[in-house]
Amino acid sequence: MPELPEVETLRRELNSAIKGKTIKSAEIKWPKMVKPLTPLEFAKKIKGKKITAINRRAKVLILFLSDGNFLLIHLKLTGQLIYQPKKLQAIPTLPMRRSAFRLYVGTSRDPDRSVGTSYKLIIGGHPLPLRFSEASPQKGGTENLPNKFTHIIITFNDSSKLFFNDLRKFGWMRIVNKLEVDKLLSEYGVEPLTKEFNLKKFKEILKRYPNRKIKQILMDQSLIAGIGNIYCDESCFGAKILPTRIIQTLKEEEIKLLYRCIPKLLKFAISKKGTSANTYIQLDGKPGGMEPYLKVYARKGEKCKRCAGEIKRIKLNGRGTHFCPNCQK
Repeated sequence: MPELPEVETLRRELNSAIKGKTIKSAEIKWPKMVKPLTPLEFAKKIKGKKITAINRRAKVLILFLSDGNFLLIHLKLTGQLIYQPKKLQAIPTLPMRRSAFRLYVGTSRDPDRSVGTSYKLIIGGHPLPLRFSEASPQKGGTENLPNKFTHIIITFNDSSKLFFNDLRKFGWMRIVNKLEVDKLLSEYGVEPLTKEFNLKKFKEILKRYPNRKIKQILMDQSLIAGIGNIYCDESCFGAKILPTRIIQTLKEEEIKLLYRCIPKLLKFAISKKGTSANTYIQLDGKPGGMEPYLKVYARKGEKCKRCAGEIKRIKLNGRGTHFCPNCQK
């Protein structure tokens, strides 16, 4: 699932790409993604509206519309937003398939594959070959979008388009008013990249749940917004704390170190345009650059980059959890 760094990356890219544009039309191919509105109601309500600003709260994108309403977008597990500029061009994308495969890098000569295909290992997720369309920009090639995973297409007045792809179809778009958006977003906890997320606030959160595991706290969106599996595991590694540690067993210095690690890690991940460890891609279809910097996530069986111990993976509350049992305590 795209987490805070990935959604923030998309927010910044959307701000450059579509802020100020007017929506010409919306095509809904999977009705559940725009509930409670019907596809026709959604399309009518959004048509002719100008996007005046783009914000983010937790993992939710907030598009301000010129009529005072808001378009909310949540990518959930496998959602992707891809922008096609007015001038058609070939864009690299990450197709979504269900099987995983081994790492090998090179250029495919298979005529059934697109030109310039490279591969990367995704442990426990979807394989993400980087595909470039065979169709040239002169021919109007846009790497075969829309495809079978494209469920919403928003077209702007200048003929540019925003595609919402989703393998599992859990993502959604909602048009809401001010009261509705305030109610929905109030359910999220403190933003870890704001001044409100200070050491005192962090300690208060931990103190309320002394018998919980630290990973349960970090991933509880009602307590701290935007942290998911990737950055939870990586933050715990940075603080040399096992994700399974019970809150009341944490020492003062461990709490302080974890507190410092969280925003530092998130800011660094944003600077690298997020992690494409599953199906996340940037607005232009390219993968994020954070994956090579991950220390434990999706590295089961590999050597720890800090102590050379072996990275382990367990299930914690149904979520794959990665850590080094040698240098995390």
